Amino acid sequence: MDSKNLWAPWRMPYIQGLPEKSPCFLCDYIRTPQQDRDNLVLWRTKRAVVAFNRFPYNNGHLLIAPLRHIPTLEEADSDELLEMMKLIRESQKVLSLAIHPHGFNIGMNFGRCAGAGLPEHMHIHIVPRWDGDTNFMSVCSSTKVISQSMSELYEELTRLSRDHLLPNL
Repeated sequence: MDSKNLWAPWRMPYIQGLPEKSPCFLCDYIRTPQQDRDNLVLWRTKRAVVAFNRFPYNNGHLLIAPLRHIPTLEEADSDELLEMMKLIRESQKVLSLAIHPHGFNIGMNFGRCAGAGLPEHMHIHIVPRWDGDTNFMSVCSSTKVISQSMSELYEELTRLSRDHLLPNL
């Protein structure tokens, strides 16, 4: 049997904390602003939150979610929708300043069959992309290479957003 290992020891505190958490990690983040740094929550607004995806498709993969625990766009009010759209804009700006992606995927998944890992709390994915970012690791071994730690990028995005962005909300 051919075994492949990819070590990610920084995930152990997250894994060990799983039994303590509720079924909705976004609601856990929303209820605990004092843990924003540990939860990699970048910004909070009156109606929404922006956090790193702990299982990113690419470096800088962010999630934007309403503060209310709602599953669909239909249940979001106009103010929530507007605020989340503004956060998409600001997220793209700060990610562009920090890591210079060539493009972005912005998306939402509704229902497990559509790929939603957390179908009860709607959220928007912002995934930075680069020309040629599919490489031999994903093609040959079904492995993604994330080139920067989330905590390092968290610090950089926090600094850049203070200096450049949040007044735009």
